[in-house]
Amino acid sequence: MLKHGILGLLNYGDMTGYEIRTVFKDSLNHFWQAQTSQIYRELQALEKNGWITSSHVEQKGKPDKNIHSITDEGRKELVRWLKEEDEQGTIRNYILMRTFFRGECSIAENIEYFKTLPEKEKVFPDGQSDAVQATGDYQKMIDDPLKALYWKFTIDFGIMYEKMIKEWCDNCVHELEALTSEASDT
Repeated sequence: MLKHGILGLLNYGDMTGYEIRTVFKDSLNHFWQAQTSQIYRELQALEKNGWITSSHVEQKGKPDKNIHSITDEGRKELVRWLKEEDEQGTIRNYILMRTFFRGECSIAENIEYFKTLPEKEKVFPDGQSDAVQATGDYQKMIDDPLKALYWKFTIDFGIMYEKMIKEWCDNCVHELEALTSEASDT
């Protein structure tokens, strides 16, 4: 999926690898992490597939740079992927797997786990307002502001996810504390 994320970014305009990484960090990174080395490897694969082209630009007083552009074939691949039937599959969630077996830990350890989990599961570690601001900044750079509506949808999902995790963890803590309270009453 990383390759399609890069194609999607290049569909907005030509970029250097550094610019792709910066935009990725400000947007897609909230829900799809990628290391700089992975992005550069994907750029090479995308060019090999004919989905992007790269042009070398010499600069005076600065390192030379490569500017990447999506090709018509790359645009077709992006649209093909967007229209592809979503695979229906099982949920793979490490939180749920870990929670299922938490009976092996003490109630005190589990209370602590659920109290700290929402902070660890932040979609927006730098705050939701930064993500909203970045979306606004990038919206000004593209020709079709309607596309930013879909960026908003991903921000909304992240906000709702953080809220759900917090509420679920609060509920888990409440039930565990009630068990502790009942045990001390007997």
